[in-house]
Amino acid sequence: MSPKTQKKTKKQIIQEAAVRLFRDKGYSATSMRDLADAVNLKASSLYNHISSKEEILKDICFENAHRFLDGMKEVESLPGTPAEKVEALLRLHIRAATGDAASVMAFNDEWRHLAEPLLSEFMALRRDYERRFMAILKSGMQSGQIQDMEPVVALHTLFSSMRWLYDWFQPGKKLSSEKVEEDMVRMVMKGLVK
Repeated sequence: MSPKTQKKTKKQIIQEAAVRLFRDKGYSATSMRDLADAVNLKASSLYNHISSKEEILKDICFENAHRFLDGMKEVESLPGTPAEKVEALLRLHIRAATGDAASVMAFNDEWRHLAEPLLSEFMALRRDYERRFMAILKSGMQSGQIQDMEPVVALHTLFSSMRWLYDWFQPGKKLSSEKVEEDMVRMVMKGLVK
């Protein structure tokens, strides 16, 4: 059975509903009752599948953090110039935004609600990813392939240029995800590469 035809577990269904609720209402404003209503369960029945709303947030944040870190490791291992690696990372972000926008949006916006020690663990993963991305940018600047600028400004400008996709992009709109990806990569890379 292919992954697309496999039946989803109740926990997966609950997590997908939570992602949509976190996106639409925010983590703090989403109650267990909201979540139960979204999956047609009684609130007390949710606890047969999840321990808490916090468990879902933890899963969303750490699954996405590891998805991006796995992508980073793959890009770092590829042959190619720093500019080519930056382009590959941009594509990773754009594909995440167009393929699973609600989950990535919850990951980007709601991580602050993680309790310790999870918050510190998550922040360590996030800093590691940003440090590695910045190292690629700096390498490109040192080699003269990428415009010389403050690396932290370049990094956060790249991240910010993709955040609007989480709110805006929906499959089936006039633009395909492929067209959005090609246009964004072309525009961003023209401003970044010498």
